[in-house]
Amino acid sequence: MAEVADERQNPKKDYIFAVGKHKESVARLRLYQTLKSGLSVAGQEVKKGEMYVNNKKIEEYFSGETATAKYLEPFKLTNNLDKFTLTFRIIGGGKSGQLDAAIHAISRALSLMDLKNRQILKKRGFLTRDARVRERRKVGMGGKARRKRQSPKR
Repeated sequence: MAEVADERQNPKKDYIFAVGKHKESVARLRLYQTLKSGLSVAGQEVKKGEMYVNNKKIEEYFSGETATAKYLEPFKLTNNLDKFTLTFRIIGGGKSGQLDAAIHAISRALSLMDLKNRQILKKRGFLTRDARVRERRKVGMGGKARRKRQSPKR
């Protein structure tokens, strides 16, 4: 009976989970090393080497050659290109911040897999979180964070 309870509390996952952040963007990643036959995203059967962001293919979500080169760089550095299937849930920020959050999540997942990957990615700065966020509005500043109210001349 105790064995059954342990299985329910710690189900065996077939993926590595990682969170990447950049400014206001948060990317939650599932990196699948082996695929189960029933895995599908947005009604489509998932194949090895594919990446999905918010139920869209990554090429549709982050279009352009520059973006493609950026999100593939951690895989190229660690010689893991087309070995894994990835699914992302990204919220907050703009497209550029979301792309950087996705790269951060990919790098964290790859570093969890192998310590050698961590050293390579750390040197390139992919494991560093960019903590900049929008400055909050202050009371008495006329609606903006740093703007001063106009004072009367007399």
